[in-house]
Amino acid sequence: MAQNGGVSREHRKSTPEKFGFLLLHLTVIAACAWIALFGGWEQIGDWFGREWRLSDPVRAWVLLFCAAVYFLRHGVTLFYLLVRSVAWSEVFGLVAFMAVFEIGFLVIGGGGYRTSAIAFGPFDGLGIAMFIAGSWLNTWSEIQRKLWKQDPANKGKCYTGGLFRHSMHINYFGDVVLFTGWCLLTREPWTLLLPVFMASMFAFVHIPALDAYLADRYGNAFADYARKTKKLVPYVW
Repeated sequence: MAQNGGVSREHRKSTPEKFGFLLLHLTVIAACAWIALFGGWEQIGDWFGREWRLSDPVRAWVLLFCAAVYFLRHGVTLFYLLVRSVAWSEVFGLVAFMAVFEIGFLVIGGGGYRTSAIAFGPFDGLGIAMFIAGSWLNTWSEIQRKLWKQDPANKGKCYTGGLFRHSMHINYFGDVVLFTGWCLLTREPWTLLLPVFMASMFAFVHIPALDAYLADRYGNAFADYARKTKKLVPYVW
């Protein structure tokens, strides 16, 4: 099995793993809904003998909406866009990561550790705009590539069109943008360490590994594309 950047590049369905991935992610969304809508944070506090509550419930609902949108996009990715296999190790690792940031963002942004709500303002508008824009960049770029590859005339060719003409890994850039927006909505600056970490992983781990795979698969066509196109941030790097 070909491994690049910690994931398999083998093209097979791995249907049980994908269904398991989505169902486990759904349990994370259910936990978010329990906390945001049904007093789950207060209940957890009772278990530990603490008086915990969400002081910013409206912000918690907004963050729950973000998690729900991310879940829906995850389903589209797994069962429509993704052609490579998914291993159980990847499933469990990513579900744990999703649980940390989806539940964590909701509790932090929802005022689980604050005594009062934060009024919505320009930073929140920027956060929502970045979340929407990043989600669109990631998913629409992948759909464009999927539709192009479905044309038999393009079999075996390197895709360089659509949003990918602006950046070789515009889908990764979309992830960085959407997570930056998501973090802004928590109104806790330290959460921005997450998109910084993601950008670093893309730049130093996933992109080099994926580029090596693509260079081996497409040869001169990919080399020419790489010479003319920025790697991650459109027109910058």
